[in-house]
Amino acid sequence: MIISVRRLFAVAVLGAALVACGGARELTNQTDQTAPRTGAGPRAAPEAAPAPQLARPRSGLTPVFERAPASATAPKTVALTFDADMTADQGPRAARGEHFDNPELISTLRRLKVPATIFMTGRWAEEYPAQAKSIGTDPLFEIANHSYSHHAFATPCYGLPTVAKDAMRADVERAFTAFRKVGAERVVPYFRFPGGCYDTTALRAIAPTGVTAVQWDVVSGDAFASDADAVAEQVLAGVKPGSVVVMHCTRSAAPVTEQAIRTIVPKLRERGYRMVRVSDVMRGATTG
Repeated sequence: MIISVRRLFAVAVLGAALVACGGARELTNQTDQTAPRTGAGPRAAPEAAPAPQLARPRSGLTPVFERAPASATAPKTVALTFDADMTADQGPRAARGEHFDNPELISTLRRLKVPATIFMTGRWAEEYPAQAKSIGTDPLFEIANHSYSHHAFATPCYGLPTVAKDAMRADVERAFTAFRKVGAERVVPYFRFPGGCYDTTALRAIAPTGVTAVQWDVVSGDAFASDADAVAEQVLAGVKPGSVVVMHCTRSAAPVTEQAIRTIVPKLRERGYRMVRVSDVMRGATTG
């Protein structure tokens, strides 16, 4: 999330950020990814529709979506995604006053009428149940799974604790259970690996949950950033038609995200882009 996606400097900064909040670009242990077509979605949210999924490979692995393929006729859509990170053992830090939420960011997205996908950990939903329900019942948003524990599903992964292979499926399912318990309704069958780290073992282990793994092609650089303009510049420089942008919904780990959004959204709209949810992009991939 810091600076540029494939530069060594970015990797170093991202590594530090992910220990606390996660969401970096996919790692070297990542397998080949599916690149489906893009689709369009409205600026204002439509009525809820079943969330589409990519076809499961014959190998039995969880399908992976990163972005829509570039083409001369691709619609100018972009999915802004926000990781609501909280690891299973960060409860004491929250009790001491650390804020893993960012209600001001959600308010700004609502005010600007920006559809978005929030990749939420189950532990975050438990810590902020009212906010999780509010997000998960708002037609502008959809909640996707970011694991329950925010532990790594493959190593190395920025120093995160690791989920055992035989516990991976249960960790994903536990997060979905947490969303149901708080009353979230607009929950889609998408999963983002903590830290973006995965391998074939992880893809096979979570396949029975029926999720599609969602990565990204644009890193915002918002983790632990102090310069909102730099975050906005990085997003605006990286976005292409069909892009998926990773950002964060955690005040303590990403304090300038809301400010950056106030620049990013108008600039993208000036360039003719429409902000959509991941399911809108995926719907085009499965029907186009």
